[in-house]
Amino acid sequence: MSSTPRIDKAVVADALYGKWKQERLEGRALAADPRFQTIPGQSMADHRERALGQLSLLVEAGAIQRAFPKSLGGGDNHGGNIAGFQELVFADPSLQIKSGVQWGLFGAAILHLGTEPHHEAWLPDVMTLALPGAFAMTEIGHGSDVASIGTTATYDPETEEFVIHTPFKGAWKEFLGNAALHGQAAVVFAQLITRGVNHGVHAFFVPIRTPDGEMMPGVGSEDDGVKGGLNGIDNGRLHFTNVRIPRTNLLNRYGNVDADGTYSSHIDSPGRRFFTMIGTLVQGRVSLDGAAVNAMKGALAIALRYASERRQFPGPDGRDTTLLDYGHYQRRLLPLLAETYAMQFASHRLLETFDEVFSGVNDTDENREDLETLAAALKPLSTWAALDTLQEVREATGGAGFIAKNRVTGWRQDLDIYVTFEGDNNILLQLVGKRLLTDYAAKFKDGDVAAIAKVVAGQIGEGAVRFGLRQMGQSIADLGQRSRSVEGIRDPESQRALLTDRVETMVAQIAMSLREATKGVAREDRPAANAAAFNTQQAKLIEAARAHGELLQWEAFTEALAGFEGETLTVMTWLRDLFGFRLIEKHLEWYLINGRLSGARAEAVTAYIDRLIGRIREQALDLVDAFELTPELLRAEIATGIEAERQEEAQAYVDAQIAAGTWPVHEKELRKRQRAEAKVGA
Repeated sequence: MSSTPRIDKAVVADALYGKWKQERLEGRALAADPRFQTIPGQSMADHRERALGQLSLLVEAGAIQRAFPKSLGGGDNHGGNIAGFQELVFADPSLQIKSGVQWGLFGAAILHLGTEPHHEAWLPDVMTLALPGAFAMTEIGHGSDVASIGTTATYDPETEEFVIHTPFKGAWKEFLGNAALHGQAAVVFAQLITRGVNHGVHAFFVPIRTPDGEMMPGVGSEDDGVKGGLNGIDNGRLHFTNVRIPRTNLLNRYGNVDADGTYSSHIDSPGRRFFTMIGTLVQGRVSLDGAAVNAMKGALAIALRYASERRQFPGPDGRDTTLLDYGHYQRRLLPLLAETYAMQFASHRLLETFDEVFSGVNDTDENREDLETLAAALKPLSTWAALDTLQEVREATGGAGFIAKNRVTGWRQDLDIYVTFEGDNNILLQLVGKRLLTDYAAKFKDGDVAAIAKVVAGQIGEGAVRFGLRQMGQSIADLGQRSRSVEGIRDPESQRALLTDRVETMVAQIAMSLREATKGVAREDRPAANAAAFNTQQAKLIEAARAHGELLQWEAFTEALAGFEGETLTVMTWLRDLFGFRLIEKHLEWYLINGRLSGARAEAVTAYIDRLIGRIREQALDLVDAFELTPELLRAEIATGIEAERQEEAQAYVDAQIAAGTWPVHEKELRKRQRAEAKVGA
């Protein structure tokens, strides 16, 4: 092995493409086509019309049919569909999200919540864009709390119609793509009421406009106007005043109403029925997760290529130093590179689980629940990380990063909304936290959180014993020298144990606190006491869920290492270790307070990160080259080599002036010579 190992970029690139490489390449081919690309500075009106036209181009290119049934000309390729869709972020996020509204939300709702008559009636036109549509779930007064939406669908047995109504402004549907201009129909989520009984939220197909753009009777629309990003999408509000639709427009896969008003469902529990229906729409979160990771790749490819060429301030050799050779610059960007790799491998795991469920290969209740939890854990972390990465890259590239043609600010604006649509990130992590509590409690009698709390109440301080981590807190004096202190936690099992212990202990602490808060409370007062206790633990629960997501990412990266060998494995292991150690460093306060690491060993963690960063600096360009992002995909001038050309031109000018003897003497050098001459003369 050479003194400086190098990765096999083709092997790493294949690992980054994952199972659906061909579909990703097809998505990138579209993104490289100028017809699909962002025009910086375009007006909102022009951008909206361009995005609509681009959807037609996607249809012509055969890019949207993958997820639809073969009987309708589709491919039944659910994983490949999402993989190709995620690559469109390199073209224009407005195009990506508008296509997601049309086919991933509107069309997917008809597909997954409707039945064969609905598929035959509407999906062919949805697929060809003859029927543009909106996905009307979110309300002004109810965002993430879908179960409590105010829109009603009341059944009238005399006419065999549902009456769709928004009884107050808070029930108006809001932030809907295709609602302001282009949508001709909407899948509307409403409380299904029949025979005086509310059977909970169901979905209905509701025409909203004529093909000529006229609103249907009783349907109103408002334009959301200019937004912080994604201005190629015509987001708007919809409201309904006693709009009548046929009984058969109920998307009735999970619940049906007979002509006489009798409600039936094969899922008895209203709560389980609701979550089953909502769970069929998880692909939006899966899509955003991968798109966010792609934006991170693009931003880092731009920044690291630029940083390897841009010079600033003279170094020991007299030439200005490249930005990438500054230690703090490396500290800012290289851990983000490791995080991007970890998130890509975790995204593969999520997408494969999604495909197993939706292809029917492993469509069990357990796997669906795992899919929903995995999506709720990973989408928040990747979308937050994308914003953090884009902001860091913007600052790290200086004024150049602020220019629109270099892409970073545009991506930052467009991806801002990712952290709150398809589920507010904090709400999603709360769902993950509740699942952690439930699973942890299930190990004990009756699956009661109080039961687990009783067991762990005396063990919180003994986490090192339970997870085999006691040696992690030992004194540095036992090891003799600081350089060896990191050895005890450098192996992957120790990293895994540290990350796992933090999740387990946090969940146990929360469970114990919930039990203690309701101890001795009268039975009739327990619901209020439980709610109050949970509220006090909410922030901790979300943090535990975030820690769980980080562990999942680390595990996915570690599993991916099995696909590498030789020098490539060496470098990829360094990158995995940088990700793992950076997580530990980020949470050092917790590890110190809970006795998992000594102060000296905590210092050793940071020192080892610095060593890893020094190694990976030499690999940085190879690692971003493995993203295989061509100039047509990045379209950032500062990533084209133009800075290197400028630097070479400047150096050539200086060298020529020196050779010709016309390079002026600097005042400081002149004074130095004069002092030397004066000293000789004395």
